[in-house]
Amino acid sequence: MIWRYLIEGPWIVFVAYWAAGALKTRRTFSQESFASRYGILLLEILGFVLLFSEAPEIAVLGRHIFPQTYAVAAAGVALTWIGIAIALWARWHLGQYWSARVTLKEGHKLIRTGPYAYFRHPIYSGIDLAAIGGALAIDRWQCVAGVSLIFLGYWIKARKEESMLAGQFGETFKERCRHTGFLFPKF
Repeated sequence: MIWRYLIEGPWIVFVAYWAAGALKTRRTFSQESFASRYGILLLEILGFVLLFSEAPEIAVLGRHIFPQTYAVAAAGVALTWIGIAIALWARWHLGQYWSARVTLKEGHKLIRTGPYAYFRHPIYSGIDLAAIGGALAIDRWQCVAGVSLIFLGYWIKARKEESMLAGQFGETFKERCRHTGFLFPKF
């Protein structure tokens, strides 16, 4: 299936950029608990396994959602590339303050440039959009289940991050919340 290759490419770029960028972050001074991190990570991993797995059909999960058309698959590929681009753009602006875990870094600042001018969690939003695109291109119910788990994992993670940022930045963060969207941009 050619569509699978067209959606896997941007994910490979994403992982490579993430790995390289992880080497240039500030030291962490506060982070979520081990149990919290790995509970969310388990949801996300299970979601990605369902999204990309080529396992034999498992009842209804292996069935197609839509009649397979070029237009639906092409839209899925486009959403995947757009989502990954948003996540990479956001990661670039987050710079040294990025972490795979919910953390506060030394000298942590609220980022307000790039996609952070419009929404507070553009990395998660970009990943969610890319996963939706992958589900459209692959077109199986197991992908819908996978996207649901991925979305749930990032929603929980974003909520925890918001709590930590509100505790650190108080009224400044509340003001930021009034002017930006949570997972969807606010213009």
